[in-house]
Amino acid sequence: MATSKVLYPGQLRTEATHIASGSKIITDAPIDNHGKGEAFSPTDLLATSLANCMLTVMGIAANTHNINMDGASAEVTKVMAANPRRVSEVHVAITIPAKNYTDKEKSILEHAGRTCPVAQSLHPAIIQNITFIYQ
Repeated sequence: MATSKVLYPGQLRTEATHIASGSKIITDAPIDNHGKGEAFSPTDLLATSLANCMLTVMGIAANTHNINMDGASAEVTKVMAANPRRVSEVHVAITIPAKNYTDKEKSILEHAGRTCPVAQSLHPAIIQNITFIYQ
């Protein structure tokens, strides 16, 4: 079964529909590449999906090991290269609210995040600069 259907209505915009849920995502080409920049660009989604995946898999690990990481967040920075135009780096800073985690709990969370499916799927030439901040 297909995962999504993507429509190109024009003007460098796409509309993706998640088939199972009907949820929609709109993308625009970025301003520096002839677009309006009114929504995530496809490369923004690529970079952001790394953080989404990391937090999701960390949440699964947290549930498995009875660790509370509610309120965790991530800030994502995408770096583009020119020739060829591609994502060259993704910086993800994950902030986890302080809850007196043990070194073992931190290790469990960080390992889960660093080995999530998106992290494992990105081309090795894409630098993944990942930091974990416990506040």
